[in-house]
Amino acid sequence: MTTIDSFSYDVPAESDFGYSQAIKSGELIHVSGQLSFDEAGEFLYAGDFAAQLKQTYVNMDKVLDHYGATRNQIVSQTLYLVNLQQNAAATMEGNLRYFGDHRPASTVVGITELTMPGQLIEISFIIDTKLPA
Repeated sequence: MTTIDSFSYDVPAESDFGYSQAIKSGELIHVSGQLSFDEAGEFLYAGDFAAQLKQTYVNMDKVLDHYGATRNQIVSQTLYLVNLQQNAAATMEGNLRYFGDHRPASTVVGITELTMPGQLIEISFIIDTKLPA
């Protein structure tokens, strides 16, 4: 019998919405949209794109750390941005800093709103643990 290897922060939103932060399927790890929240699940930095982007990357690293994975094993990401044109340059700069020379497949979607009031970015991604760390 196969067991489910999922990762959660044990924050209220996970049980309220019925999801986990990540789930491993074979060698792939599918990661739910990460956003700017703390360990208690409180949303941080409403309306501040730069601070939200930085905290979102911190949360992405927490998922990677849980699975013993690295940024180099992220094979794709989807970024959801409110005010796409206004935040595009900061997103590009942040993405280049976060990934360095690694280039995962990437899709950027401009949207009108996200779940939390003042939320401006959310990033989901897929990790392939077969890739070199």
